Amino acid sequence: MSMANGPITDRDVLYEDNHLIAINKRAGDIVQVDQTGDEPLDEKVKQYLAKKYNKPNGAFLGVVHRLDRPVSGVILFAKTSKALDRINKLFKEREMHKTYWAVVRNKPATTAGTLVHWLVKNTQKNVTKAYDHEVKGSLRAELRYKLLGELNGYYLLEVDPITGRPHQIRVQLATLGCPIVGDNKYGYPRGSLKKSICLHARRLTFEHPVKKEPVHIFATLPRDGFWERFEDF
Repeated sequence: MSMANGPITDRDVLYEDNHLIAINKRAGDIVQVDQTGDEPLDEKVKQYLAKKYNKPNGAFLGVVHRLDRPVSGVILFAKTSKALDRINKLFKEREMHKTYWAVVRNKPATTAGTLVHWLVKNTQKNVTKAYDHEVKGSLRAELRYKLLGELNGYYLLEVDPITGRPHQIRVQLATLGCPIVGDNKYGYPRGSLKKSICLHARRLTFEHPVKKEPVHIFATLPRDGFWERFEDF
């Protein structure tokens, strides 16, 4: 059964100019085409732009980063090849600052800290394993986290990944003993019926690749009967 969302509308757009467009991704959308055959988000954004600007031959759209399918929040696309090259460079040089919010059931032992692991991804199973030391084929992963507060026995963490590895936040928090709510792939007891996990890309901050001015993009929380209770934290 497909859990694909509908088309992109003005409501989903967080930021747009001639060079870039940022979308508040809904949990369940895949960013690029995969083996499920579900319509990917990049195609939906292309269709949105083609319709909005009356481009019958379609619009250019460059994918610069990804969010896992069950994750929501801000995702950035390039509207020109020049912007795509420059944004890719910002990501490579770690000049693109991402902040996530995660809800967990277990309170971390320390309210703030830095986690460093070496990650190995099993592409067949699409699962990442974390080690506390370097192993063959591993990539170093680092993030900072802090506890923002507690609500009805759930804990809200703010996470700033320093590196951008597949499933990094999910596996590193699980290794801390704090699997993300709904993320049964990484040790949370129950999966979500909505095929979502409580991980949300909250903010993206960077210098505009063309205008050279600071850009701050902020994504409101999903309105799913659970997440929005944390909006005031």
